[in-house]
Amino acid sequence: MRAKPEADTRTLVQQKFERLGLRNPHDFVLHLPLRYEDETAIASIGTLRGGMSAQVEGEVIDSEVKSSPRRQLTATIRDESGELFLRWLTFYPSQQQQMKPGRRWRVRGEVRSGFNGLEIIHPKITAVHSPLPAALTPVYPTTDGLSQPSLRKAISLALGQVSLEDTLPASLVNKLGLLSFDTAIKTLHSPSPEMDAQALIEHTHPAWIRIKFDELLAQQLSLAAARDARRAKHSRALVMRDHPENLCQRLLRALPFKLTDSQNKVVAEISHDLAREFPMYRLLQGDVGSGKTIVAAMAALQAIEAGVQVAIMAPTEILAQQHFQKMQSWVEPLGIGICWLTGSITARARKIALEAIRNGQARLIIGTQALIQETVDFENLGLVIVDEQHRFGVGQRLSLSRKGEPDAQDWVPHQLTMSATPIPRTLAMTFYADLEVSTIEGLPPGRTPVLTKLVSSSRRGEIISHIAQSAVNGQQTYWVCPLVEESEALELQTAVDTHLALSEALSGLKIGLVHGRLTTSEKSAVMKDFREGLIQVLVATTVIEVGVDVPNASLMVIEHAERFGLAQLHQLRGRVGRGHASSVCVLMFQHPLSMIARERLRAMYETQDGFEIAQRDLDLRGPGELLGSRQSGVALLRFADLAHDSALVRAAREVAVDLRQHSPEIVERHLSRWMRGREDFLRS
Repeated sequence: MRAKPEADTRTLVQQKFERLGLRNPHDFVLHLPLRYEDETAIASIGTLRGGMSAQVEGEVIDSEVKSSPRRQLTATIRDESGELFLRWLTFYPSQQQQMKPGRRWRVRGEVRSGFNGLEIIHPKITAVHSPLPAALTPVYPTTDGLSQPSLRKAISLALGQVSLEDTLPASLVNKLGLLSFDTAIKTLHSPSPEMDAQALIEHTHPAWIRIKFDELLAQQLSLAAARDARRAKHSRALVMRDHPENLCQRLLRALPFKLTDSQNKVVAEISHDLAREFPMYRLLQGDVGSGKTIVAAMAALQAIEAGVQVAIMAPTEILAQQHFQKMQSWVEPLGIGICWLTGSITARARKIALEAIRNGQARLIIGTQALIQETVDFENLGLVIVDEQHRFGVGQRLSLSRKGEPDAQDWVPHQLTMSATPIPRTLAMTFYADLEVSTIEGLPPGRTPVLTKLVSSSRRGEIISHIAQSAVNGQQTYWVCPLVEESEALELQTAVDTHLALSEALSGLKIGLVHGRLTTSEKSAVMKDFREGLIQVLVATTVIEVGVDVPNASLMVIEHAERFGLAQLHQLRGRVGRGHASSVCVLMFQHPLSMIARERLRAMYETQDGFEIAQRDLDLRGPGELLGSRQSGVALLRFADLAHDSALVRAAREVAVDLRQHSPEIVERHLSRWMRGREDFLRS
């Protein structure tokens, strides 16, 4: 067989490097180890204990290929202090040749207690005469077909090509008590055996502290640059008319409730932003049921009265339809044209809606991702409102915003994003530093606290009996089916089976079923019957997670609650407690529980505070779920850990403010090192 040309081999290796994001020498320098192996010393076999990683030298005294209970290669090596058993569950003929009795090898791996005593499975084998390394051996993140030696060689080459000069002044480095960048990088790529290996592994070593600080500082600086870039754009100033008959005042007089002090404060913050001539980018956050929709309506009315159209985009058709129905009841009496647009409306309805949007007859447009399709042309879109923003990617939100940009692109719409998943303070400082944040504190009057109960699935019969009694008392129930990650079809089947079982067990009640495979009209019909009390129990998948508002529903049963994330559980619990009756959320779980599942359920039992729950979610699972796809296409922090590095976040934020004011050349130098290839971050 003809050998592959050297150029082809080099191209394949290059492709593997690029798969890891390694395109230039700077990338290789910042490709830091996952862990370290100590190959600097030889241990005696007699000193080994289960659970330790070790390197020994010895002579092979026997080896054989066994076929029971499965085909495997086994061998035993011996030194003057004892014997060690080796096993390969998969192996090559060359490895079998290596293990001929009488040959000596250096063997490394994790020692474990096996049936035959201490053993290493799939040990690393090297020649006994090869020199021992002087430093701990780094183990890097890699990809299929890319060996550790190849990575180490490429990184070593890059370290000789790239300047490791500090981007920060020595005075600042000393003031913060940090290592120099040069020392930190060289330490992490080649730590001496005397260093604290545990601190290196746990990212608490001073070298890691320096790298994490630099990364966080680069992020703060880039977010500030993104904010500046946005403020350099122009938007129409949507000034609220100071008159008792303006649209906002007319709506407030018509409402059957008064806004809370917190809602009024947030309305004023948004109103102030809309009146400026650069685009508003504000995040409106509030706990489940805190009254974000009426705040969004007030913003929309201010914009409409100033002469522009408003688009509200929701992640699901159920939520979009609910927004439409609520907004319609508020704005149509004010003489405002409103329409809605989703992927499932009829061709005729779609044609009418598109024309109303194009000619400006529709001033308020509500829909799903259908709003960003090419066929949708707005007359003069001036405000974009995105609900449950973490469910949309950066590209989707930008696509809707760009619907308001004329060909000349001389102005862009204002943007308000909403989230019922409160953002913990550390996360807000780190990933939302480019946005203004408004928070609705507390709940409106009339919302009742929800009692949360943890119940084993073995008590399923008791729960069903309680549902029957609740129905006699005129109350309604949600029964949420478990997530089935392996298959949407299995999840659907679980919902169908649960619906059938509850229909048999509660034969005197009307049991409804709603899931993602139903058409929009089918979902709407079921939800309408549930809202009107014609259905006593609604069996559902997580399609009812956000936005569904049925005040008479006072019991929520979440089956296999241990399979859900904290944010999901909190959202689902928020579907009850919307009326005057005392409400209960039953988290039905099945033993055994993992440690994380146990902590999730404990958090739900102990608090109803969305911010506390969000913080615990951050501590348990990191920022990925809370951020959703805000950083779509951009890796989250690689080195810093928001659950443990909040002090570094605060320090980086303070330094970023100072550098931007007094040392723009340092800002440019630091971003050049850390943000190469991540330009999309600035546009997110």
